Amino acid sequence: MGNSVVIIGGGIGGLTAASLLGSADYNVQILEASREWGGCAGKFQRGKALFPVGATLGMGFEKGGIHQRIFDYLGIEPPVSFMLDEVMDIHLPDKTLIFYRNRETHVNQLKKAYPEVSSKLSAFYEEVYRIAGEIRKLMVALPILPPKTLKDWVELTMSLHPRTLTLIPSFQKTMLDLLEKHGIHQHSSFKHFIDGQLIDSMQVTSDQCSLLLGCLGLDIYHEGAFYLDGGLFEIAHSLVGFSESIGVKATLGRKVVCIDRDHSGQEWIILDHRGNEYRANHVVCNVPVQSLKNLLPPQYTPKLDTYLKAKEDEAIWGTMSLYMLLKEESLPESYPLFSQICASPNGNMTEGDHLFLSLSHPNDRKRAPKGFRTLTVSTHTKLEEWKTKEKYDSYKENLKEKLINSIESVIPTIRDSIVDIYPGAPKAWERFTGRPGGIVGGFPQSNDHALFKSLSHRTPLKNIWVCGDSVFPGAGTIGVSVSAYHVFHSITGRKLQR
Repeated sequence: MGNSVVIIGGGIGGLTAASLLGSADYNVQILEASREWGGCAGKFQRGKALFPVGATLGMGFEKGGIHQRIFDYLGIEPPVSFMLDEVMDIHLPDKTLIFYRNRETHVNQLKKAYPEVSSKLSAFYEEVYRIAGEIRKLMVALPILPPKTLKDWVELTMSLHPRTLTLIPSFQKTMLDLLEKHGIHQHSSFKHFIDGQLIDSMQVTSDQCSLLLGCLGLDIYHEGAFYLDGGLFEIAHSLVGFSESIGVKATLGRKVVCIDRDHSGQEWIILDHRGNEYRANHVVCNVPVQSLKNLLPPQYTPKLDTYLKAKEDEAIWGTMSLYMLLKEESLPESYPLFSQICASPNGNMTEGDHLFLSLSHPNDRKRAPKGFRTLTVSTHTKLEEWKTKEKYDSYKENLKEKLINSIESVIPTIRDSIVDIYPGAPKAWERFTGRPGGIVGGFPQSNDHALFKSLSHRTPLKNIWVCGDSVFPGAGTIGVSVSAYHVFHSITGRKLQR
């Protein structure tokens, strides 16, 4: 088998795969359509401010975390600045809570905030943390789901522990089932708090969220949440720098338009928008699976239809973001770097009722000059709301104003602070990240899409692989890095242990 690989897409997943494969002496070429590395964790410059595009909270850098393991394996330093003991503030309509890294502190705070269900919260979190702990034991070996080969099944079986069997009754349950079990499903404020965590990490609320993954999502911040000077694009830049140092070819501004077999059937031929041709034994697609059919000729469609199982028609979230440069003097002192605003009295999580705010550290000179801070704000949005040109512009303006009003409820001086503001609506995401329609975050982690029902990194087309947020295990830099490792492991047979 040949050892040449073309990687389509320079997001965190593609760059992780490139670094790992390059370290195994594979001949690797990365083709990125845009002029920036990092994809949805990239950056852009406007005037004197630098803005992280999307994800801003660093995860997976703790001991045993996937980024730490990969960077250790590659022998390079991870671009971490510091860990957060207070991860974020969560502003609910009736109270403000702090997400503490320490589990005991976190639960004790919630018990004080909700004394009427104090004992129920103790039992609920005891079960959440127990389930999450069992899943983390499984993740040490990074087993592949859904298993497709005998080797996948053997490795999955070998990763099991005696207590893993205790997870089986939870496989088809939702987080709502767990809330009901502990008698707190009708506690609207606490459920609102839980849903705010899940919509960000799992792209779905407790009513539909996979119980197993939901427990992991509620626990993950306790393992370690990190601030990175500049932003998560620093992960991408570290990986590109390493890759190029070992001979990987990394090229920006190369949009792939076609992948097809050569006549011998031994290689894939990849064409970019400039007519350049590349040949490789393996093709790794760090793109949403919804893009695959457009990259391959029609004769491959039946196999791709079987692979996708109509998932490409599934509703995926878009996002509306605001990127602001602020005068530091107008901001409240000690306002947290990360926060959520859950504004809806009835617990709604979309269209500006749930916001995630990322404020640059006062000493982060990569993002803003002294005396200024950047603020990135995002909310989930349903893409059908943006279908027509007439509706698009007015909807963007109305949603922008709604977001600012919500921010004003927790930062009263926000309007006086704004020096510059740049809205990022779904079409901007589509234009700059190449994601169809502006979809972000991958499939919601409901029982219809999670774990054994997730999409494999293996496609039915020999040596065509997928990594990124639309295959197992899902969204975020942790998820896409795990999928990239699975591609590396499946191609080379190597593991992260040196």
